[in-house]
Amino acid sequence: MRRLLARIWRILRPVQSRVMWLLNAKFVVGVTGVVRDDEGRVLMLRHRMWPPGRQWGLPSGFARKGEDFRATVVREVKEETGLDVEVGRLVMLNSGLRTRLEVAYEARLLGGELRIDPFEILEARWCDPDDLPEGVQPVCRPLVRGETVP
Repeated sequence: MRRLLARIWRILRPVQSRVMWLLNAKFVVGVTGVVRDDEGRVLMLRHRMWPPGRQWGLPSGFARKGEDFRATVVREVKEETGLDVEVGRLVMLNSGLRTRLEVAYEARLLGGELRIDPFEILEARWCDPDDLPEGVQPVCRPLVRGETVP
């Protein structure tokens, strides 16, 4: 039986990637940036479309098809705040949220002028890691403290 399956698989070589695509789960990828300034403060945003009582979080958004996740951090921070960042180490890679994968990177402020996108963001604030706003998303606390989140 194994030989037969192996033979069929070899015959399907021209369409193997399509078969694998059809048989496996598809994910959207949420990408987050833990943006710090030279003073060690972290950029927190109050998101318009997030649930009341949990609107504060880090800059984030969804990766576009084929987009490198580091580029997603740079793009999302720029779109939401007007700021330029340099992306550092990966600090979170998490799945199991149905069809969503979560990725977070450290990022360092390079410059730019803080201008929030009023469609997505209600408020932006530089915060000390020990003094985050009320209503912050739970996953943010360990990320802001510099802990790697599994």
